[in-house]
Amino acid sequence: MAARKTRKKGTASKPAPPASTLILLVRHGQTPTTGKVLPGRAPGLHLAETGRAQADAVAERIKVLPRIDAVYASPLERARETAAPIGRATGQRVRTHKGLLECDFGDWTGAELSTLMKKPEWATVQRAPSTFRFPNGESFTEMQVRIVSALDAIRAAHPGGTVVCVSHADPIKAAVAHAMGTHLDLFQRVVIGTCSVSAVAWSGFGPIVLTVNSSGSLIDLRPS
Repeated sequence: MAARKTRKKGTASKPAPPASTLILLVRHGQTPTTGKVLPGRAPGLHLAETGRAQADAVAERIKVLPRIDAVYASPLERARETAAPIGRATGQRVRTHKGLLECDFGDWTGAELSTLMKKPEWATVQRAPSTFRFPNGESFTEMQVRIVSALDAIRAAHPGGTVVCVSHADPIKAAVAHAMGTHLDLFQRVVIGTCSVSAVAWSGFGPIVLTVNSSGSLIDLRPS
């Protein structure tokens, strides 16, 4: 009978943990209506001159990272125009992803913010957004599920990589709140400026928020 081989205690090899995937969430640059109108998904809104300069600047900031595996953008013009210089700076073709779209504001699309703030529903939008649905539009809960599902699919397509996703303020705020384990009713406390970068790393242990609303150097995101 052949002798049974015994494995020495402590010598069993353990599978290496999956490499984390880093996603950089970039809000589009400034437009002529930023801070004045709720543009939503209405087509035809392009970056202002300031926004184009912001897009060029954020591309230079992202370029310091050692590798970018993909660049995705919301299909709306202002997001694609922000992603274009990032794609050029990193040598990546910009891909559009509907999951990165702005919230569907329904009947509120195109309305001036000063007018919307006078509506009684505005208090609900600010204090209990998880309970609110825009008339003939999307609810904040649906928006959060959509953006989180899109990021799950994107990171699954680029395991261990670094990916740029250009989106809009509310979806990014909702994604950051989800990654931090913060209730959606508190997501309005998160500030996301134009062309800011928020970085979330996903590992086998879940998401880790590395920075939010960054407008400075991203060199600290480089692996040590």
